[in-house]
Order: sequence, then structure tokens, then C-alpha cells
Amino acid sequence: MKRRDFLKSSAAVTAGAFGIPTIVSSSAFAKYRPNDKINVAQIGFGRIAMTHDLPETIKHDMCRVVAVADVDMNRAKHGKKWIDGYYAKKTGKDNYMDTKVYQDYREMLQDPSIDAVIISTPDHWHAQPAIEAALKGMDVYLQKPAALTIAEGRMMSDIMSRTGTIFQIGSQQRSVRPWPHFKKACELVRNGAVGKITNIQIALGTDPGGKDEPEMPVPANLDYDLWLGSTPNVYYTEKRVHPQKGYGRPGWLRCEQFGAGMITGWGAHHLDTAHWGMGTEFTGPIEVEGTAKFPTSGLWNVHGNYDLHYKYANGVKMHVSSQYPNGVKFIGEEGWIFVSRGNVKVTSSDPNVGDSSMKALDASDPKLLKYDIGPNGIKLYESPEQHLDWLECIRSRRQPVAPAEVAHRSCSACLLGHIAMKLPRKLRWNPNTEQFVNDEQANAMLSRPQRSGYGTTNIKM
Repeated sequence: MKRRDFLKSSAAVTAGAFGIPTIVSSSAFAKYRPNDKINVAQIGFGRIAMTHDLPETIKHDMCRVVAVADVDMNRAKHGKKWIDGYYAKKTGKDNYMDTKVYQDYREMLQDPSIDAVIISTPDHWHAQPAIEAALKGMDVYLQKPAALTIAEGRMMSDIMSRTGTIFQIGSQQRSVRPWPHFKKACELVRNGAVGKITNIQIALGTDPGGKDEPEMPVPANLDYDLWLGSTPNVYYTEKRVHPQKGYGRPGWLRCEQFGAGMITGWGAHHLDTAHWGMGTEFTGPIEVEGTAKFPTSGLWNVHGNYDLHYKYANGVKMHVSSQYPNGVKFIGEEGWIFVSRGNVKVTSSDPNVGDSSMKALDASDPKLLKYDIGPNGIKLYESPEQHLDWLECIRSRRQPVAPAEVAHRSCSACLLGHIAMKLPRKLRWNPNTEQFVNDEQANAMLSRPQRSGYGTTNIKM
């Protein structure tokens, strides 16, 4: 029996918070039989889906990709062609797969044969489809960041827990492939290689602003209202959405209406690495303050240069600034360890991640990188690759390397920084209640108004 069927038929399901199903334990779910295929559907067929999420998933025989949805029908049809073509080449049979195509993913979620979904959509379309899929009994792989706001991130994590969903966030720096040195750096730090951690330095890069763009007719192949989703209704222009020709870096990444900029775009990776190294994956900072420069004109309005200071309950101070080299530097009483991707990019259109002379793993003393953890030392979860780990966990029902609560906490730390960019004062944060202390203005920024008919507040439980 698969988990989806269990959710529908088991008497063990009871009503939980928000009226959503509560599962006593994920261990209660029957495992997939060895020959069962996990039917996976793809939501969003853009550059990250085509170059990363689908290639890393479809190659595994334990699954088969059976459906694709995109608000842009040209992309949805291209997705079908891509998937069908992959299976035709693999099997030598031209008609081996007939991938189902949807413009509205919500119609796709009505298909009871789908076991799991990959969500590779813009940031403002992360939490809602993840929650809706989980409520249908589907497991979820979600591109980072976890959510557009802290409030919807909390809602999403709670629902993943209550439904027993196997959820994986796209935090590839936690997996052995392609960057094993992140795990190594975090293990060294967790085991005291640099002594007690006092400071962490992080840089994420920046996005340039742009000029004003004219209103354009909405392409016939694009459901623009659906693309806008929970965000305000604004006129269409191509550089606000994605290219109509090709799969270059989309303009929505630089619009605050749809995301927060590099603080979540790269912060979801590097702040997550900092949490992993500190062992603060299920909490957050207690203070944050900072500044940032924002464009004063033009369509693209996410932050430019930034300088953020965080403090954690363990006494560690974290400085996130555009002045440092892209990466994470753990500074302890006995030295430092720096880790980054070097010059590796996930997609060819990613921003530059570092200069050619920068080492992906470095230390104040090379001996620190050979520090003996010992047989009784802390050993972190070893994920072979982010998508493969997710598929294996769907079968075993164990938690993957980057589950929903970890994803939410990393994202919320980033969003706290974004709020601090807007408010010129020190903000005190309670990571247990997930509220700012005595600051109504800051607490009002934990959520955003959601357009009628869309958003997490519109989900029927």
C-alpha cells in the first residue's frame, strides 16, 4: 500500500491543527515494494527544472516522470517533449511515455496516480503547491527558498509534519554530490576543529537593478493571472516574468513582489550551511539588524549591496555582507574554515560565485582540514545527491537530509535579514514563538496580503 492510499483509507488519520490530517507516525506507512515505480509530476518547466531538477530525478529507475504543468503552455509542451524524448532514447521506443500536460497544476494534483511532485516554480509559487500536494498525499521536492514569507513557511512545515510527507528542499550543499566539502566543513566545525565558534562570515552576491519596462500584451500561451498568483495584479512585461524565447535567467528573480533577492536566492544555501555547521537547524537567531541599498527606479527592485548582523542564542555572531567572497567562513577560537562552491554553478546563467583563485575549501591552517573526528565524533547525514536522497526516502519513509522544518528555518533566517534591511534598528526575535519581541511593525512583515483566489490562506483543508 502506498502512502497516498494509506492517507485515504486509514482510520488512524485524525483531525489536526488547521483541520489537516494528522499521522501518528511516518513509520506507519507501508514501504514501496521493490518493483514499484514512484510516479513523479513536474510543476514548472523552466531553466532549473530542465537543467537540474528533472535530469537529476528522471535518471533513477525507481521513478518515472508522468506529468508536467506550467502556466506557460509553450513550456509545458516543451516539458512533455523533453520527458517523452528522454524515455524514448533510454528505451529505444518512441511511444514509451505519453507525458500528461497541464497549464494549471491544480488540475494535475487531482490525478490519483501521482505519488510525488517536483516544484521548480518562482518563489511566490512555492508554499501553496507544496501544501496542496501534501494534502493530496503526495511527497514533495521543492526548490529553495521554502516560502515567500515566514508565516507561510511555518504553515508549510507544520502541514508536512502532520501529513507525514517526505519533503526535500533543494539545498544541494548538503549532499555529497556535487559538493562533498560542505558536509566535511560542517562536520569539522561541529567536532571542534576550530574550537568554539565565535563568528561566521557569509557573502551571497548581488543582483543589479534595471530600467523601467513598457507594458506588453500578454502572450496567448501564458496564463498571466495564474502566474501572478497571490501577489498584486500588475501589468505584464516580459522582463517581469521569464523569456518567451529560451531559458535564460528570469526577471522575476529581481522583483520583490515575487521574492526577496539574493538574501533568499543564495542565502537559502549559505545560511543553511551556517546552521548545519552550528547545529542550529531547528531554531534561529535572537537578534538581527542591518542595512541594504535598494534601486530607486526601474522594474527590478530587489536589494543591492547589504550588511547584516545576526546573533544566536549560542553566542555566535553572523555577519552577512556583500563585502566578503561568496561562501561561508566559520571562525573559532583556534582558527577558521572557509567553504564555497568555488567556480561551480548549478546552471550556466547563475551569477558568478567566486574568482578563479578561490579555494572551495580552505582553512587558517591546512592541518585543520585533516582534523581527526574519531569514531565517536559527530557524523552528519550523508546524502548521495539531493534528488536521489528524496526518492530513497520516499521508499523508506525516513526523513531526508533537508526536511521541511530545516528548510523553513533556513529560509526564515534569510527573511529576517530582509525585514532588517527595511527597518533601521536592531530587531529581537524569539525563535520559539517566531515573533519579533515588542515590535508590531516588524511582526506585520511576517506575512503579506494575498490576492483573492490564491495563496496559502485560500487553501481548503
